[in-house]
Order: sequence, then structure tokens, then C-alpha cells
Amino acid sequence: MKISEFNQDDPRLTAYALDEMEPAERAEFERWLQQHPEAQKAVEEIRAAAAMLGEALAEEPAGADNLIDAAAVLAAQPKAEPVDEYRRKRSKLLQFPALYYMTASLAAACFAVMFFTSAEYSAKEQKRYIEMNETMADAMRAKEKGKRMLESEERALAAQIQSQEQTPRPAVTFALPSTPPPPPPTDAAQVALAGASSNQVASGDVAFSTPLELRANQGNEMVKLEQFAVTSAAQTTAGAAQEPMTFGYSGPVGARPAAARMSSPLSAKRAPALLTGGLVLPQTEPSNTESYAHTEENPFLTVAQNPLSTFSVDVDTASYANVRRFLQQKHLPPKGAVRIEELVNYFPYRYAPPSDRAPFAAHLEVASAPWAPEHRLVRIGLKGREVSDAARPKANLVFLLDVSGSMNAANKLPLVKQSLRMMLEKLRTDDRVAIVVYAGASGMALPSTPVREKAKIISAIDQLQAEGSTNGAAGIQLAYDIAKANFVTGGVNRVVLATDGDFNLGVSDESQLTDLIQEKAKSGVFLSVLGFGMGNYKDSTLEQLADKGNGNYAYIDSLAEAKKTLVEQAGGTLVTIAKDVKLQVEFNPAVAQAYRLIGYENRLLRKEDFNNDNVDAGEIGAGHTVTALYEVIPVGVPMPEAGSVDALKYQKAGSGERGAGNMARASGELLTLKVRYKEPAGDVSTKLEFPLRDTGKAFADASADFKFAAAVAAFGMRLKNSPHHGEASFAAISEWAREGTGDDTGGYRAEFVELVDEASSLAEN
Repeated sequence: MKISEFNQDDPRLTAYALDEMEPAERAEFERWLQQHPEAQKAVEEIRAAAAMLGEALAEEPAGADNLIDAAAVLAAQPKAEPVDEYRRKRSKLLQFPALYYMTASLAAACFAVMFFTSAEYSAKEQKRYIEMNETMADAMRAKEKGKRMLESEERALAAQIQSQEQTPRPAVTFALPSTPPPPPPTDAAQVALAGASSNQVASGDVAFSTPLELRANQGNEMVKLEQFAVTSAAQTTAGAAQEPMTFGYSGPVGARPAAARMSSPLSAKRAPALLTGGLVLPQTEPSNTESYAHTEENPFLTVAQNPLSTFSVDVDTASYANVRRFLQQKHLPPKGAVRIEELVNYFPYRYAPPSDRAPFAAHLEVASAPWAPEHRLVRIGLKGREVSDAARPKANLVFLLDVSGSMNAANKLPLVKQSLRMMLEKLRTDDRVAIVVYAGASGMALPSTPVREKAKIISAIDQLQAEGSTNGAAGIQLAYDIAKANFVTGGVNRVVLATDGDFNLGVSDESQLTDLIQEKAKSGVFLSVLGFGMGNYKDSTLEQLADKGNGNYAYIDSLAEAKKTLVEQAGGTLVTIAKDVKLQVEFNPAVAQAYRLIGYENRLLRKEDFNNDNVDAGEIGAGHTVTALYEVIPVGVPMPEAGSVDALKYQKAGSGERGAGNMARASGELLTLKVRYKEPAGDVSTKLEFPLRDTGKAFADASADFKFAAAVAAFGMRLKNSPHHGEASFAAISEWAREGTGDDTGGYRAEFVELVDEASSLAEN
């Protein structure tokens, strides 16, 4: 089979994405696919579209949920026969296979038309797609028939409801004793509705508490309403007057105990009106318990008092993906969610890899700062050594998966499972995978298994379900024990944690969890943290776990992000080429008056820590790039008022350090970068040094990577409302980013420009 260069309309992309190729043809196509990243992206987009069609399909028919609500209203009436009949008929309708497969068949028919344009497809293939087209036509006819039946049932129900509304309805109130009841037992107490028969009481729906609490489940969250009071003069069945009472909803549900379930067919919006005799209650959005650490931006420091700047490297990218999620949902992110170094390091840069035996190469560049042209901007870039899949050591991986109730959402456990399947395709047959799950308790879902037994691994992934509370510490303990039991000397030994970070059982304190991870990191097992979900996302906890676990941290909000992290950058995610990597920059006081490190606020180290091999620092993975930016105020440029300090009394220029001062002026160097690192299995560090001379380059003459990194940093400053953003308007940031787009493999930089424009629009509203 001859395959030409990439063509967006090539029908083979669709055939491959939908598993419609013969094995021999598929193998040849996959070899070609490896050489065309744009084609790989197109395949993933087709798969994602198919998945979206499947999700939309599950919601057919559109009017069914409204009919359930109507049935719930009838259930509160003396006569419920029409509801039973409706449910029977509706159940029968939903059994139509054609309704379920209609969307998939329609998509297949469209793809068939595309395939007919290719002369390389056989008559056999064309016949198969013609049959699929006929199936689609049958499905559409069945859908229309089902739609007419549903509309007929809906009209009948509406007429029944209208006739029954003319009948006087008994007052619906809560029967509550004159004294508050004691706290409920573990199983749900039932609340009787005055004037309603026993079969009309929602069994197990409502639980007593003091004051009375009403909880109703809506999706994966408990509906939460403002507190309100209900006063009724109606009589209870015992003849006692009702007293005023206060009740409300609470959430989220978490493990969904029996006392907090709404198990009847009442919809979350309809149930309160039924239980309160038609009173409409004020609703609020489900509670948001996301947590982010507060950090103060690095200030300008004078070189005379602080000539050394020391920090740990960071290759995490979670903050950018999380910020993108907020902006795509039309919200500006909270300031704590914005870590500028993670925004900058999300993007690959075109730094050359090392040419010697060192694990990475350093690349320094300086030009004017675009938001403050009188200042200088220094970019430090590190590029890790590339490691091919064939040359990568054997991997011993343990997937540590949160399967608690809080993970029961489409963008959580289901996305975790899809991500792991995708990652599995990147592993070699001699690699090994184990799966540990944790909720209320932890357990091993799959013992360490060679990847050649892929079907067994996929089966274990497919069987995962979300339920229970979150005892993360127990899972961490078990995962590291399994990793150590299967330890590969000289290989990749790593725990891959996938969670929303909502630890609520056992050891749940962030400091205790990080202490546990730090202790486990001494075993030689590294950690990757993958964050999922929203609403109860614990960013601050996950960032610290990755930091203390000799690991990296990414936020997965889509299959595209999973592909970037676990497939395209699998080497960097899995293979560590250097650990405890520290950077120390020494500024020349003859050239630099003051400086500030942009970002890395929670990675700062004392200057003494640089030479102390007992102090932990960050890790660099195979092929990773690390970028750090300094804004420098040259000598002779006015200092910002907030950064000015009094002149030193005992360290005046030339009062004892004359020789050193002359040497500094003569060198003309702006700074010297010093890097310390350890080999992945080593305990003693190695130091490298790289000087930088400032040639006075303007920002317009800087490299594309320099311009783009500066734009991303400026964007972070604007989102954090930094006092240092200067002339960095959103329009200017967008322009700087466009100048630095260059060869945008993967389209990540173009996406960034779109996010800048979105943030600008949100900031104006």
C-alpha cells in the first residue's frame, strides 16, 4: 500500500481511528503514522468526535427526563396508575437498539461516502459501508417512530396531569415533633408527608438531623440550597400543630451514605416543590472546594545584598492546563492556580540537547524586557538528554488510582481509564504494570503484569468503578510496597498517581501526606502525579506530593492533554535523567543593580543549600526542557520604589574588595549560572558553570523561543495582577506570542494566543 504525505481528508485516518483496517494494512499505516505528528493529532480528533457522539447518544430520547419529572408529580397524587403505564411503555421504547445505534450508524454512513472517493478501497469494503448506510436508514426510521410514540405519551400524560390538577390536593407538610429529634442513625429515617399514603413517601430519601436537613442527589454532587424556614398551620395526622422549622441541602456527597440519598425518580429541581407543597426554594450552585496555595511574588533584590539566587528546577505543567480549563469555561482563574514557571514550562522549546556525557545542556539569552524596556530579561534554558523508546531501561510501573466517590464524574475516573489505555500503547512488551486502587480501603486490582499480557491489563482497567471515601495514605503505602517488590535495578521504577487530590479518610493532612511521600522517595521509586477533575480539586496537595516524591505533576483535562503527557512526552514523564537539580545564579554587581526571579516562589532554596547534597530538589526527565526567567535592573537605571534600600554602611564600593570589584568590571559578564545535579541512582552531586555576557540585544532581535517565553510569563503576571507587569497589556502579550510562534508543532502556541484573547475578553466584562 502506498501512502502519500499527510492529507487532512485522507479517509484512512477515519478507518484507522475507528479500527476498520485490516491487520496488515493497519501495521503499514501505523509505521507511516509515527512519522507524521499532524496525522496522529487528526486521528485523536476523530476518536474524540466519535466519543462525543457516543455521549450524546446516551441522552436520547431528549424528552425522556421531562416525562420522568411529570411521572414524579403524578406519584404524589392519589392515583398513580397512569404513571405505571407510562413507565412500562417508556421502558419498552428505550429498548429499541436502533435508538442506541442511530448516531454511530449515521457517522459510519458519512465516513462511507468519504471512503468511496478512494480508488484503493476494494468492492468488499464498499459493500460493507453500503450495508452500514442501510442500517443508518433503518435507525432513522425507528427513531422517528419512537419519537412519535413518546410525543403521544407526553400528550396523554399532560392531559392526565391537567385533569388531576382540578382535584383539591391535601396540604403537604413535614410531620415534625415539637422537640427536635436526636441525630439520625446510620440508616436513613423516613419523613412522612401529611395527607399522603405510605406508598407515596419517598423511601430512604430524607434523613432527620438537628435542625432538619434535606439532601437530594443531583448528578455527582449534593444539591445545596440556602437555609430557609417553613411555617405551616396545617394539622398533622395526629392533630398536632406544625412548628416552624429550618432545613436545607448540603453537599458534596462523597461516598453517598444511605442517609444522604434521594432514590426516588424525583428530579433535584422538582423534589423540593413536592415536599413543601409547591414552595419553590432558592438554589445555589454545588459547593466548590478547590484549594490552591497562596504565594507572594518574588520581589526585586539588590545584588549588593543578595548576589546569589538559588532555586530548585521545576518541570511541572499542571498550572497551565488548569488555567486553560478555567478560561475555556469563561472564568478567570484564581491567583493561586497561576504558577508562572509551570505556564512557561508547559511548552516545548527548541533548545539543542547536550553533545557530551552531561545529562543536559544549558542555553542562556538576554534581551530587553518587553513590559519594561529599560530592564533586561534573562532566559535560562536547560535541555535534557533524549532517550529513545528502544534505549529506555525496562519499566516497573504501579498505577495508583483514586476510585473514591469523588472520582465519579466523566472528567475523572472515565478519563483516567482512557488515559491509561493510551499510555499502555506507548510501553514495551517487557515493561511491567501493576494497578493499586484506593477508596475507603486500598487493594491491588492487578498484580505486576508484563505488558505483553495487554488484554489482562485493559480488562482490569475497564472494571474500575468509583465509590467510597478517599484513604490515599493506605494506597500510597501499598503502591510503593509493590513497586519495591518488583524493583528493576537500573530501570524505571515509578508510581503513577491519578486522583483529584481529595483525601478525606485516614491520613488526610497535607503535611502528613507529603512527609509520607518524602519517606517513600528514599526507596528509589519516583512519582508522577496526574490531577483530574474540578469542583473539589486539591491542586496545592498534589503539587506538594510531586515535589516531595522526586516526581512531576500534570493536570489532565482531556484526551489531548493525556496524549501530550503520556504519549508525546512519555520519556520525560517516565525516565529521570538527573535528580536533585539546583540552579544558583551569581549576579555581577558591576553590571546588575537588582533582579527578581519570575515564578518558582515555592522552589526557592537558601544559598547554603546549593552545595548541600542532603537537600532535595527537582528532577529532569528525558527530553525535558526547563526554562527560568530573571528580570534584571542594570546599574544606573532607577530602582522601583518598592525595591529600594538604604546604602550599606560597612560595604561601600572599594573598601576592601577592590581587586574583586575590578575583576567584576573587567569581565563584563552579567551573571554566572551554576547547576548541581545527581545521577538518578547517585548520592553525590556534580557542578556545571555557564557565564553570560549582555550584548545589549533588543527584544525585537531576540529568538522566537525567547519572545514566546516572555509572553507566557507576562500572561501569568497579568492573571495574578502582578505589580510588575508594566506595559504588558493582553493585546501586547498576544502580539509577543505571535512573534514567537515559529514552527508550532502540535498547535500549543496558537492555542495560547487564543487563551490570551479569551482572558482579555473576560477581564473587560
